[in-house]
Amino acid sequence: MFRIQNYINGEFRAPISDTYIDNYNPATGEVYSLIPDSDAADVEMAVLAAKAAFPAWSNTSAEKRGKMLMKIASLIDQNLEKLTRAESIDNGKPISLARTVDIPRASSNLEFFGTAIQHFSSESHYMEGTAINYTLRRPYGIAGCISPWNLPLYLFTWKIAPALAAGNCVIAKPSEITPMTAYLLSELCAEAGLPAGVLNIIHGYGHKVGAAITENPDIPIISFTGGTKTGETIARVAAPMFKKLSLELGGKNPNLIFADCDLEKAIATSINSSFANQGQICLCGSRIFIERSIYEQFKEGFLTKVAELKNGNPLDEKTKQGAVVSQAHMEKVLSYIDLAKEEGGKILAGGKQIKLEGENANGWFIAPTVIEGLAYNCRTNLEEIFGPVVTLTPFDTEEEVLEYANCTDYGLAATIWTENLTKAHRVAHQIKCGIIWVNCWLLRDLRTPFGGMKQSGVGREGGLEALRFFTEPQNVCVKL
Repeated sequence: MFRIQNYINGEFRAPISDTYIDNYNPATGEVYSLIPDSDAADVEMAVLAAKAAFPAWSNTSAEKRGKMLMKIASLIDQNLEKLTRAESIDNGKPISLARTVDIPRASSNLEFFGTAIQHFSSESHYMEGTAINYTLRRPYGIAGCISPWNLPLYLFTWKIAPALAAGNCVIAKPSEITPMTAYLLSELCAEAGLPAGVLNIIHGYGHKVGAAITENPDIPIISFTGGTKTGETIARVAAPMFKKLSLELGGKNPNLIFADCDLEKAIATSINSSFANQGQICLCGSRIFIERSIYEQFKEGFLTKVAELKNGNPLDEKTKQGAVVSQAHMEKVLSYIDLAKEEGGKILAGGKQIKLEGENANGWFIAPTVIEGLAYNCRTNLEEIFGPVVTLTPFDTEEEVLEYANCTDYGLAATIWTENLTKAHRVAHQIKCGIIWVNCWLLRDLRTPFGGMKQSGVGREGGLEALRFFTEPQNVCVKL
C-alpha cells in the first residue's frame, strides 16, 4: 500500500517512529494509503533544516522568491487532473468541485502572493528638519502553518504562500484526514527546485505534530485554521511563549433573506451556500432566516432544488453531493440531526445517512438535510455542525433578524439578500461578522482581509494582511 512521506530539508523521509496511520477513502470507507505517524522528533528535524535555510531564503530578493512561488503555481496548473482526482478521493468531495475550486485556488494563492511580495512596501515618516523614520518589515524566521481537512490544498497554500513570500521558512502540517495533495505539493516543490529546508511538510496527528509545532520555542509564529476548541488549546500554549497567532476558527453563519430580494437568485445561491462540499466549508450559511411574507415561497423553491441534489460517487462528473470526510464526522453530523428532532425540529428533507450501491456501499454519505420549527437560540442553531444540514426560520422585522443573526458565539460570515441598497448597508454594519456578502456568496477577492469576530478567530488572512502577519515591523529613526 502506498506510503506518504514527510518532506524535510528537501528530502522525502519516513517518520522517525517508522509508524503509520490509515488513510481512508470517504466514498468507499476503505483504507487506500498510509500516513506518517510523526511526532516531536520529526518536527525538531524540520526546525533544524528551516533554521539552516532561513539566512539564505530571507536574503533572497522578493522577485526571486516570488518567481519560485509562481513556478510552483505553474506546476499545479500542469498537474490539475492528477491533483483534482487525488483531492476528490482523499476528501470525498465531487471531482467537479475539486477541479473548478480547490486546485485552481491553490495555484492562485501561490501566484497571488508570488506577485504581491514584489509590490509590498513599508512606510516612512518625516519629522520636519529633525529626522526621518522608516519601517522595515522583516520575516520572523520559522512559521508554523496548520491547515484543516475541508479544503485541503486550497487552505494549505493559503497559509504557506504568504509565509514563504515574506521570507520565512515554513513547517507545515496538513490534516491527517486529508494529506494526499499536500504530499503531492511537496513533490512539485522538489521539482520546482525550492531550496532545501525552506518548506517542510510533516504529516501526523494534531496532538503530536500540531502540538510539537505549537510548543517549539524556535517557531515564533503560528497560523492555524480549524476547530474553535483546538484554537483554544493552541492559544493557551502559545500565549505564554509570546508567539504571534492567527486563528481562523469555526462559523455558524446566518443567511438573511429579505422579502425585497431577487428570490430566484437567492434560492439558487443559498442551495450552494448550504450544501457546497457537503456543507463542510466554514463559510457555509447553515442558518437561513426568511422574511415571513415570502417564507413559504422560499421554502417551496428551496426544497425543490434540494430534491435535485443526489449523493453519488465523487469521481462521477455529474455528482454534486459527495461523501463527508470520515465516519466519525458522519456520526457527529447525524447526532446533530437527532438533536434537532429532540429540540422540536421538523425534517423537511434528508435527515439520514445514504447507502449507495457498488463500490460506494460503505461510504460516508448524508442526504442534504433541511429542518424547520426550531427556536433561533436552540443548540442546533448555535453550535457548528459542519455538514449538509441547514435550518429555516421565519422573521418579521429587521431588528428581530439581527438578534437572530448575532446570537451565536461565532462571527465569521453572513449573507444578506435584498435589492434595497440602504438596507443592505445598514444591516451589514450591524452584523457581527468579519465577512459580509450582499446578494452573493463566496465571492472572494484575494486582496481583501479574511477572518472572523468573537469565537470565529483572531487576526486576518489574505492580501496585505497576510504579508503583514508574517513579517515583524522594525522602525529605524535617522537624525538629520
